[in-house]
Amino acid sequence: MSRVGVVGAGYVGLTTAACLSHLGHAVVCADLDPERVARLSKGDVPILEEGLDDLVAAGLAAERLHFVVGAPAAARSAEFVFLCVQTPMGDDGSADLRALDDAAREIAPVLDPGAVVINKSTVPVGSTVRVDRVLREAGAVADVGVASNPEFLREGTAVRDFLHPARVVVGADDTEIAVRVSELYKGVQAPIVATDPISAEMIKYASNAFLATKVSFVNAIANVCEAVNADVREVALGMGYDSRIGFEFLHPGPGWGGSCFPKDTAALLRTASDGGYDFELLASVVAANHDQHERVVKKIRDAAGGELRDATIGVWGLTYKANTDDLRDSPAIAIVRRLVEAGARVSAHDPGAGERAGDAVPGADVVVDPYVACDGADVLAVLTEWDAFRWLDFARVAGAMRRASVVDARNLLDPATMRRFGFEYRGVGR
Repeated sequence: MSRVGVVGAGYVGLTTAACLSHLGHAVVCADLDPERVARLSKGDVPILEEGLDDLVAAGLAAERLHFVVGAPAAARSAEFVFLCVQTPMGDDGSADLRALDDAAREIAPVLDPGAVVINKSTVPVGSTVRVDRVLREAGAVADVGVASNPEFLREGTAVRDFLHPARVVVGADDTEIAVRVSELYKGVQAPIVATDPISAEMIKYASNAFLATKVSFVNAIANVCEAVNADVREVALGMGYDSRIGFEFLHPGPGWGGSCFPKDTAALLRTASDGGYDFELLASVVAANHDQHERVVKKIRDAAGGELRDATIGVWGLTYKANTDDLRDSPAIAIVRRLVEAGARVSAHDPGAGERAGDAVPGADVVVDPYVACDGADVLAVLTEWDAFRWLDFARVAGAMRRASVVDARNLLDPATMRRFGFEYRGVGR
């Protein structure tokens, strides 16, 4: 058992703390918000994530997991300190590293000799060197080590991704440090990729940029399928059986979003530019994603009779994907904002985000009932693939709408079934 400090009780930090506690380590997790710390200390998890509540409760009950206020309280006496702070994207695509610098500065004076500080946050290439420099300048003892251990957590499956990962990446210039960090994952059955810190940081960006490219590609294929009257579901199925391609991320929709893809693609473009390389391919992937938002808006406009002004649009789904309450860079939010800007009246429902989503879509009416969202609607737009939407009473939905027309931007619903209920159905690539 190792003594582990985790700085940051957000999505990555809380998952990391709970899972390491589950693996048998003694974990102290810190946050700046006293109210959040108080809630977590009672087992009240403010994040929608399958299995996380149970792990936090088990860690607290076993006294292997504690929550404290302030980074120094987590780092004191710790053998390993994970930095899991926010690194938001700036207007120029660069990552804002002030929280990372502040955390390193705060923990430096209390670190024990031999402690290892681990970058878990998604950070630009070269950040491990930066953290090492900040630690030295802030008075850390000479033999404190620094490593990179990027996260590959998908919202909605983060606990499973941590405990059953495709790989664990550890970046360290010192082999002994790499071995020590790797040993934290004993009990996790996955390949360990031990490399230098810069390559570890690059693995994270390259992985997410490739996945974003795959989504933009299948969206583009869906658009071609529409043009030639092919069915993208059959095309994706035929592609996915090729082991070199695989089935994952071959699901067309309104575009990609969330807390990682937009930020990481922008950061990689910035990194490439700073290195003197014009990454045109990735820039095209980002542009294609923005274009996909507009294509969905056009589908909704066409379904409304060619004009959005004064049209009433019902929306199902606002989170960037199902099984999370995360609204960050959600394509659904981007589309709803465009609908409102075009003069449409929008009534939206999301089972994960609830009414708090109203702050993200000014001008739209966010309701708690999916049927209410359809009242008097000219078009129903399905923008997030919540499974619960499949099983609603579509006869009731059709009866509530002014015109029975649906734009299924996630290909969630069965077209034949919808047409039996009298709907005019529009999907993506179908």
